[in-house]
Amino acid sequence: MRKIDRVHTADGLAPAEQVREIFARAVNTGLRPEFMKGATGEEIAVWAADQGVRTVPAAVREVLALIGLKPGLWFAGSSFGVEAIRGDAKRQALGALGKLESRLGNASGILVLLEHQGYEFHVIDWRDLDLPDPPVWLVVGGKSATTHWPSVSDWFRFGAPNLMDYKFRLEFSRKRRRVVNPSWLRYLDFSTDRSNG
Repeated sequence: MRKIDRVHTADGLAPAEQVREIFARAVNTGLRPEFMKGATGEEIAVWAADQGVRTVPAAVREVLALIGLKPGLWFAGSSFGVEAIRGDAKRQALGALGKLESRLGNASGILVLLEHQGYEFHVIDWRDLDLPDPPVWLVVGGKSATTHWPSVSDWFRFGAPNLMDYKFRLEFSRKRRRVVNPSWLRYLDFSTDRSNG
């Protein structure tokens, strides 16, 4: 196993604190928390066991504790969470790895975080599971397996909904006089920007 040589990030925050800060920033700018639900410690343990993984990194545990049951708009369009990603998703990820398996060493020990349309997977290398905020790999169906995000917290930030983009889309829709609100609008509150107070 790799030595854990960094418990805090460059800005001094522990991985779990950094994940909470990313989440709080999204909520403070308009993401409605009532449409997200975290997983319990027991649910996270079952999720890990179903994938045959012995430990869950601190940053991953915190992400799941915040949005592991209902992610709202986080990672929109992909399968994510303790109910959506189970042993079958891991089997699909291993199939997608194919001959690229050696890049991840003992690929059967990977932890799958997310699956996108059956061909793209975000995973943690089994050798990094003891790190508090390990790198996240992007596996694309038999084509590539590369370290894509330097940490789980960076990956979590990447998966956050782009609230400015949603706001632009809403304004564009209203300028075109569309009467029906988009289905994603219920997840957002643009009436006030809570980041200043």
